[in-house]
Amino acid sequence: MITRSQDMQAWSAGVHDVGETIGFVPTMGSLHRGHLSLIEKARAAADRVVVSIFVNPLQFGPGEDFEAYPRTRESDLEALATVGVDQVFIPGLSDIYPDGPEHTATVSAGPLGDVLEGHHRPGHFDGVLTVVARLFDLVACDVAVFGTKDAQQLIAIEQMVAKEQRSIRIIRGGIVRDDDGLALSSRNVYLTPENRADALILHRELQAIENSAHHSRPTATGNPTDPLERIEQARHTLLVAPGIELDYLEAVSSDTFTPWEEQPTGEMVVVGAIRVGTTRLLDNVWLDSDTVLRTAAADGPQ
Repeated sequence: MITRSQDMQAWSAGVHDVGETIGFVPTMGSLHRGHLSLIEKARAAADRVVVSIFVNPLQFGPGEDFEAYPRTRESDLEALATVGVDQVFIPGLSDIYPDGPEHTATVSAGPLGDVLEGHHRPGHFDGVLTVVARLFDLVACDVAVFGTKDAQQLIAIEQMVAKEQRSIRIIRGGIVRDDDGLALSSRNVYLTPENRADALILHRELQAIENSAHHSRPTATGNPTDPLERIEQARHTLLVAPGIELDYLEAVSSDTFTPWEEQPTGEMVVVGAIRVGTTRLLDNVWLDSDTVLRTAAADGPQ
C-alpha cells in the first residue's frame, strides 16, 4: 500500500523503467463486484495494476453525502488482496490537492458538465475530472478502466483524455448487477428493503426499452417498439411510480452525450437517475445504433 504521492510516482517510474505497463482503476472505496470486474479488465490489459481509494470532496455538492459516504478500508484491502492487485494507492487530501481543494484549479467538463447529471449536480464533473487528471499524473498509467454505469462520467473522462492528448487507453467495463437486477453501487447500502424494491422499476423499464430495440413490429399488447417511443412510455411510468422520484430518463449519443435525436452517432445510451428515499441511483442501457435506426425505420411509415 502506498499513501504518499512521491512514493506512487517512484513506484510507477520503476515499473516503466523495466518496460512494463500500468493499468489503473480509480475508486472511492466501498468496493463491490463491479469494481472487481474493472480490475480484471485492467489485469488483462496491463502488466501491473494499481487501484486507488480516495473520496474526492470536489465532486460532492452542498448537502450531498461526502461525510457519510461509506469508508471501508479494511474490507476493501481484503477484497483487493484476492484479485491480484500490484499496488493500492490511498493518498491523503494534501497528496491530491497540495494547496487544498478550495484553492485547486479545476478541470472543466465543458457543456457536458451542465446537462443531465451535471444539471442536477452542478460542478460534479469538474470535480471528477480534476481528481482523475491528478491521479493520472501520479500513477502514470498506460491503461485506465471505468464502468459504463456512470456513463456521463465515462464520456467526460474520454473527452478529457482526447482533449489533453494523454497517451492513456480508456477501457469500458460493463454494469454488474445483483441477482434482482439492481446495478451495483456503493450507495446501495443506504437502501432499506422497501427502497430497494421500489428502485427496481428503473431497471425493468430500461430492460423493456432494450427489448423494444430488438423488435421491428408492434407487439401483441400494442406496446411501442420504437425505442424513442418506448422511452417516452417509460418516462411516464417512472413519473407516477410510488416510492421514487425521477430526475431524468433520456437517450443520448455515446460519442458526444448530446440528445440522440440531434446527433445519432455511436451507440444510443438511455440514461436514468432516480431518488429512492435519501439515495440517488443511476442506471442505463447501451443500444447499438444500427439496431436502433433499423427498428425506428421498421416502425415508421410502411
